[in-house]
Parts: sequence; structure tokens; C-alpha cells
Amino acid sequence: MEFRVLQYFLAVAREESISGAAEFLHLSQPTLSRQLKDLEEELGKQLFIRGNRKVTLTEEGMLLRKRAEEITDLMKKAEEEVSSSDETIAGNIYIGAGESAGNRILAKAAFKLKQDHPDICFHISSGNSVFVMEQLDKGLIDFGMIYGEVNHSKYDSVKANFTDRFGVFMRKDSELAQKEFITPEDLLDKPLIVSAQEERDNWPMLSSISSNMSRINVVATYTLFFNGSLLVEEGLGYAICFDGLINPSEDSNLCFRPIVPALETTPHIIWKKYQVHTKAAQKFLKKLQEQQ
Repeated sequence: MEFRVLQYFLAVAREESISGAAEFLHLSQPTLSRQLKDLEEELGKQLFIRGNRKVTLTEEGMLLRKRAEEITDLMKKAEEEVSSSDETIAGNIYIGAGESAGNRILAKAAFKLKQDHPDICFHISSGNSVFVMEQLDKGLIDFGMIYGEVNHSKYDSVKANFTDRFGVFMRKDSELAQKEFITPEDLLDKPLIVSAQEERDNWPMLSSISSNMSRINVVATYTLFFNGSLLVEEGLGYAICFDGLINPSEDSNLCFRPIVPALETTPHIIWKKYQVHTKAAQKFLKKLQEQQ
């Protein structure tokens, strides 16, 4: 499978039209159609459903699109790393992180580095720790910020000098909103909205609230908290989240209350072990370490 043909495939997937993709690629339509047919024969799978007005992807086509986009991103990243000048610190730095006020650590390091090297561009992908580690393992990002244990056989890390505190995000007209703080007992049997990572990691934070998981009532999970806050606003339940993710205004119908005794966690900045960083990424890592 040639990289050039993968680019042709992505163009058709994006344009949803062979004629439109051929025009974009400056190819004749018969030439592009033949390349796509050869690709399908090579893989032994139908990749497109060819309709009267547009071309859509089959299930196998959607899978190939995902992988082809990852390959394209890696090729672009490799070209930037190899062609970077010895004299100029420039290029792209790719970071993966979840939602946390602790991401200011990344922002401050980026700002300081940008002042010294204005040709550097930063790209932040949002997702939970599972997403961040998958992106690191595939080589699609340079650094990640995660919560929980670090697999030191795979990653090097720096512990951030920031602690996130858990609390409860709720409607002001809810029962628990009358309290200044929330105890674990208050949350028993209440409809809870929690991070999807909790479920994947076998509910470590919820286990600290109660050893009796039969009294923990999870009604929804979220990956990014903005979506979780919409569920709260509609009255679905109480969201357990970090402080500072959303600061409701005075006229908002939402509020945040901390959990007492305090439930806290500290993130780690991680990168692949034995990773050969670009000059820009090396500089960024140094700025991060200076803050710790």
C-alpha cells in the first residue's frame, strides 16, 4: 500500500466525491478511480459505496480512514523533525491532556518558550488518560498529562506541582446545594455523573467515597466535562469533577461544592521512554521541568 494512494483515498473520503477529489488532486477521474479500485483489490475489501450524488465509506473504509489519518500525521511529524534547521528552533509540539486547571502548567511553559522561539506552534488534544496514552504510544503527541499511576516501564515523567481537588457540580435548586461542602455520605444513593475514566479504572475515586458500591448510583459518564455539565443543567444528577473546570456566573443555575474530607490527585506529565525529541520539544520539556 503506497502512501500516495492513501492520500488519494483520504481526499475522496473528505470530498465524498471522486470527481471532486480528482479536481483537488489534479488527476483525471479515470486515473483516480483506477487507483481506488486497485486499493480495494489489494486489501480485499470494499471501501466505498458509490451513490448517484456522493461516495460514502463502508465500515472497512471508515477504519482505513482513521488509520490513514494517523499515518499522514506521523509522516508530517517525521518530515518536520528531520528537516528542522540546526540554527532555528521551530516546528510543532503536540500535547495531550484532560480537563484540569493544572493545564496552566502547560500553558505557562508554552508562553515562555514562545517568547524565546516565536516559530514554534502548539497543538493540544483533549481527552482522558486512556486517550493520552494511546496517542503517545502511536507517536502522535510528544507529551501528555495524565492522572493515576504512571507505567514507568513505558514512560518517563515529571510530577506536576499542582493538586486537583474533587467536588460536586450541581443545580442550585438541588438538595445538596444548601450545603457549604459535601461529604461522601451525602452522595450515597444520589444520581451521579462521573468521568468515563472512573469506569475504565474500576471506580477508584468512587471506592474512596464508599466501600459499598451498591449504594453508588452512576447514571451517566462523561469524557469532557462541558458535556457532563449539560447533563447537570438538565437535572440528570450530580457531577463529580475537579474544581475550576467551569466557573458558573452569579446568575447561573449551577454551583460547585468541595468534597470533605478532601479528595485530591496530582497529575504527571509523561512522554515515551527513550523518545528522541525535536529541538523544540526538548526546549519545551526544559521549561516544564523549570516550573516543578
